[in-house]
Amino acid sequence: MRRPLDLRHVISPSLRDLIELANTHDFERVQEQVRHLRGCTSPVNLHGWTITTNPATKEVVRSYRSEDEPSGRLLTACGNRRSSRCPSCSRVYAGDTYHLIKAGLSGGKNVAETVRDHPRVFATLTAPSFGPVHNRPNTTDGSPRPCACGTRHAEDAPELGTPLCPAAYDYTGAVLWNAHAGALWARFTTYMRRALAAHLGMTQKALNAAVRVSFAKVAEYQKRGLVHFHAVIRFDGPDGHTTPPPPWATADALDHAVRTAARTARLTVESDATGEREITWGDMIDVREIAALGDGELTDAKVAAYVAKYSTKSAEGAGTVDRTLMCRPCQGRGHLIGPDGLRDLCTDCDGTGQAEPLRDLHVQQHVRQMIRTAWNLGHLPEFAELKLWKWAHMLGFRGHFSTKSRAYSTTLGALRDVRRAWRTAQADRARALAGLPTEDENTTLVTESIWQYLSSGYRPGEEFLAAQTRHDIAQARESAERIKSEGEVWQ
Repeated sequence: MRRPLDLRHVISPSLRDLIELANTHDFERVQEQVRHLRGCTSPVNLHGWTITTNPATKEVVRSYRSEDEPSGRLLTACGNRRSSRCPSCSRVYAGDTYHLIKAGLSGGKNVAETVRDHPRVFATLTAPSFGPVHNRPNTTDGSPRPCACGTRHAEDAPELGTPLCPAAYDYTGAVLWNAHAGALWARFTTYMRRALAAHLGMTQKALNAAVRVSFAKVAEYQKRGLVHFHAVIRFDGPDGHTTPPPPWATADALDHAVRTAARTARLTVESDATGEREITWGDMIDVREIAALGDGELTDAKVAAYVAKYSTKSAEGAGTVDRTLMCRPCQGRGHLIGPDGLRDLCTDCDGTGQAEPLRDLHVQQHVRQMIRTAWNLGHLPEFAELKLWKWAHMLGFRGHFSTKSRAYSTTLGALRDVRRAWRTAQADRARALAGLPTEDENTTLVTESIWQYLSSGYRPGEEFLAAQTRHDIAQARESAERIKSEGEVWQ
């Protein structure tokens, strides 16, 4: 029987834990688990088991128990799309988004390659102005000129996007616009079809029978704390990407429909406290055609890379925090319902509903005021369903960062299924090389499993191994980029 290690002389807890892991019965498996996560910063710890059986023969084909792991648990990647939370998992998400967008432009991934000949545009829709802000304006010839405050701001100036006169800035309107941006986009897609039918002199029923409008979009935060949308919008035939649109469904008609819908789409928000407000798009609308075969400024690859880049971003680009400010025990309400059915003050937040005081946030005053405005609006009865206190750290925006229409291209789930199938095939190949029996493709297998969430994160010693994995991946990526750049020079 192995005597327990005496590590009292090791001061560092992380090093002490790493030594303990190195002395487990299978340290190679510990390293393999961490390497498999490819640098995930906060893996999910699971406990449970899974068994795959052949129902015809009752034979157990494959089984796994987390108890057999050296640490007694299974580590899986967190899968977070936000680069501020997990650069590794967000890189996978960005790659999947790139292929999703690219497939809708060039074909592939079960999308017809003829889709590249369909009319496509890259549209940018922005929020209106809620007051003048510090910016970096240019003259008509592109030369920089001073801001309205009289200063030529640097590109990284912290005051960019902040109001020239905070007291006169419409913070209520800005937060409500963010809160309804997703609904405004949905209204825009409806108005786009109406505008197209009117432009072509057709009924909407006839239009829908001949043309399908497909899109994929991503949200991006501006420095002023307001979101705007970048979207790939495409004409298809009545059966989607497999059929071409009719000859009269041109890129010019698509451009007209986008611009008309952006000018006419609006929502009305009523409130006794804030009055009646109209939620509309801003005047800055950009619509550019994506040329067939990538012959032009906007190529398929460039558009896909641009959308994928912003699919992993969050509100941190506007200077806000990347965590909810809502007290979880009371869900931001400041009170709990006691056993007697009466409201009891939440002791975790002292009745504020805030996980941390808003006044103590290390953010600019402009951002703090937007957060405070979202928090206050969320507790008005007419805005209760918006739950703005939950999304105050997002400055009121509560929609999905990337969405697509059903028929645009493949799905993220389908891409994950392909990746999972590839890993299974690799495992079967390894079993065959090891002389172990493999599964018959024509056999139906039954899998039973029970898993329980334990926690998130690494043990201190595993964090050392994860850091080494991140370093190795970064080195490999730098080497690949260097070899690629050197090859381009020699060409």
